[in-house]
Amino acid sequence: MQTQALIYRRFGPPLDALALEPLALPPGGGFRVAMVLSPVNPSDLIPVTGAYAHRITLPCVAGYEGVGRVLDGTGRRVLPLRAGGTWQGVVAADPDWAVPVPEDIPDTLAARAYINPMAARGMLARWPVAGRRVLLSGAGSACAALLGRWALAGGAAEVAGIYRAPARRAALEAAGIRPIPMADHRQIAEAAARADVAFDSLGGPVGTLVLERMRPGTDFVGYGLLSGQTIRPERPPAAGFHRFHLREAQAAWTPAEWQAAFAALWPLLREAPEPPAREYLLTDWRAAIAASSQPGGAKVLLRFSEEDAT
Repeated sequence: MQTQALIYRRFGPPLDALALEPLALPPGGGFRVAMVLSPVNPSDLIPVTGAYAHRITLPCVAGYEGVGRVLDGTGRRVLPLRAGGTWQGVVAADPDWAVPVPEDIPDTLAARAYINPMAARGMLARWPVAGRRVLLSGAGSACAALLGRWALAGGAAEVAGIYRAPARRAALEAAGIRPIPMADHRQIAEAAARADVAFDSLGGPVGTLVLERMRPGTDFVGYGLLSGQTIRPERPPAAGFHRFHLREAQAAWTPAEWQAAFAALWPLLREAPEPPAREYLLTDWRAAIAASSQPGGAKVLLRFSEEDAT
């Protein structure tokens, strides 16, 4: 059996390094999942560039999450996670790690129920925010939106968010998050000096500025490099500097712990507003990736069809 897959055999810009190719699935039946939807996240694209080359063996199928239906005649929906890349028509998965999707959860929400929600939950568990002032960079991202919402629900004294696209400002204010334009370095420096904990998805100049201005006894948590640049403080920071990587944080989990974490997550996702989404067929992957880089746009999802598995 073959499937169509987005594969990278070298590192580089995703539009150059990725290619849609036929891929032979492992022989035998096994637990196979026909993909339905998979999101296009920065966490899917950044590894293609080579930013985490030490963790990746080439060639590699891109994509870290998504929802599909088990090919056993039942049509059961699952998240085929901790298997091969999800940007392929059929994933050969391990049933112990495949997460059943509740019937009332739509495909568009199930497809993006892993990376951002689990990262937000993991960071808030490791660095509790009750009574603390929180600063978010990249506040227009899906993960930051969950961080802000759940930080306020968890008793944060206040949450401020650094945003790039002007269209994000109203949504931040509606969520109770104080918006700070990314171009206003004075406001960013003042917010950083006030913050007790910062969650940074940008890296680069903004992340560096935040880290340099934070006080002793505070926490700076870096969990992304959306800017494509690392943090380079000119002097040792006063704040505690931490890195968060979702897969490393979950590396020691058992299948039972994995399934329990999702069981606790579904009720939270039911209550969170679902961001708008825009779908592209797998064959239109170039347009999907281009659209995903537009600030302030809808979440981009890859839609799979029967033709993607032959």
